[in-house]
Amino acid sequence: MPEHNFINVNSEIGRLKAVLLHKPGKELERLTPEYLQELLFDDIPWLKRMREEHASFANEMQKRGCGIYYYEDLLVEVIGDESVRTSFIKDAVKNSNVENIELEATIEDYMKGCNPNKIIELAVAGLHKDELKRRKQKQYLIDYIKENFPFYINPLPNLFFTRDPGVVIGNRLSINKMKTPARNRETMFLEYIYNFHPLFRGNTSKLLYTYKEKYSIEGGDVLVLSKDIVAIGCSERTSARAIETLAQRLFEENIAKKVLVIQIPFTRAYMHLDTVFTMIDYDKFTIYPGVSQKLRAFELTRGKITPKVKLCDSLENGLKNALKLPAIKLIESGGGQVITAAREQWNDSTNTLAIEPGVVITYNRNEVSNETLRKNGIEVIEIEGSELVRGRGGPRCMSMPLVREEI
Repeated sequence: MPEHNFINVNSEIGRLKAVLLHKPGKELERLTPEYLQELLFDDIPWLKRMREEHASFANEMQKRGCGIYYYEDLLVEVIGDESVRTSFIKDAVKNSNVENIELEATIEDYMKGCNPNKIIELAVAGLHKDELKRRKQKQYLIDYIKENFPFYINPLPNLFFTRDPGVVIGNRLSINKMKTPARNRETMFLEYIYNFHPLFRGNTSKLLYTYKEKYSIEGGDVLVLSKDIVAIGCSERTSARAIETLAQRLFEENIAKKVLVIQIPFTRAYMHLDTVFTMIDYDKFTIYPGVSQKLRAFELTRGKITPKVKLCDSLENGLKNALKLPAIKLIESGGGQVITAAREQWNDSTNTLAIEPGVVITYNRNEVSNETLRKNGIEVIEIEGSELVRGRGGPRCMSMPLVREEI
């Protein structure tokens, strides 16, 4: 285990050295069509194939020298400590919206009798009502109100999208406030890993943001463009208030000099900035052409209480000025063809993960977008995503970089 700070990300494109992932697991086998909306998922995946695809994704990063760390493994190690385990169980139940105080206590007692692996399974894959039948002494109101719903603790099918709960900026961590309270358990997990796992023992800095704050910000909207510049999408999931709060903290602690805010349409189709726009090289970005005319960019700099705001005349000029580049290239997905771009956008064609400058991981099904990247000098590593894509997220969504080499 390192004795120094184990988090350091000063760009989107520096060689990826360590990343946090989550293997798709039992939580995805508990999805049924009638509960998809409540569990914040779009489709029913085939788990066996999904796990194979995810393993291939991890393997491609490992082949390039990237260390892989998994949520579930780190959490099991964290709760090996009895006092941490007790606190974790209490917080996991608290963040599960159980809706009855006696039932909460019953669930806590049940979990305390489980080994660490089972505790983490329950926290991630959920607690089915059948598992608690023998321990319950009576029926509660919630048993009648939600009599057809099978879980006391909901599964977390979105946990394999590790990008959203947290983001490393410089050598500091933001544990994000999710838009939907149902995902608070995911951010709670990250806080436990950061606070108690030996991997992060050298990190003594205060968090830039915490999941207990009021205003939402999600990791898919945060791009670390350089050591001095951070881009943040203002979206359906990330509020202007949260952006200003985080930006001012970055300025006050000399972590960034400018924040480029990119406003995208507030719709589910454009969930996060990285679903329509990602950085792939020093001066190259991929963008979904269907949204390029709907974006607005703003430059934020340090103010007395909240940041100063200046409207950019275009996204392209905002990027050029912030990064001090003579020119940048916006590469349109789908080869700029309207129908092809829209079809491949549904399969996360712009949600690329750069693992070093000019080298990205993408889904192989986005054939035209991938060929367009290659024609623009980008090395494209393709992975199978037939099942992974059912969650409506790509390689960037499925990864939380912990360490990147400086560029």
